[in-house]
Amino acid sequence: MSVKVELIDELRKRANVSYEEAKEALEKCNGDLVEALIYLEKQNKVKSDEGSSFFNIIKKIIKKGNTTKFIIKKKDNIILSLPVTIVVIITVFAPYVAVPGLILALITGHRFRFKGKNGEPAKVNETLDKISNVVDTAKKKFNEDTDSQSSKQV
Repeated sequence: MSVKVELIDELRKRANVSYEEAKEALEKCNGDLVEALIYLEKQNKVKSDEGSSFFNIIKKIIKKGNTTKFIIKKKDNIILSLPVTIVVIITVFAPYVAVPGLILALITGHRFRFKGKNGEPAKVNETLDKISNVVDTAKKKFNEDTDSQSSKQV
């Protein structure tokens, strides 16, 4: 019996089986899709797609992390440019170095940026700019207060 490719494709999607298994099941069930699904279930050939979808999600996240860059700049000079995946790994395994390093970089006037695969800036950059501006303002105010106290003591 000849089975249509469309039926084979549909059975493959629903049962997550190979072309050969789908064709064989449809031939044994005279082209009846529901009967072919039942046949495959009875033979324990229907494969769950949950595990592979979880790993597919993880792979997509890692791929996006590898193509998105975390950039530290001071004025127009790029000091550091790393894939986000590496930054996350460093932060997880060495938080006592990463977090103080980022705070120190902020205090010393460095700016943080995220750039996507095609160089497009990420939406989070606006928030990072606001944080940098707040730190710069606080630093200026601190310096002014320190300078005014120094001049009073002299």
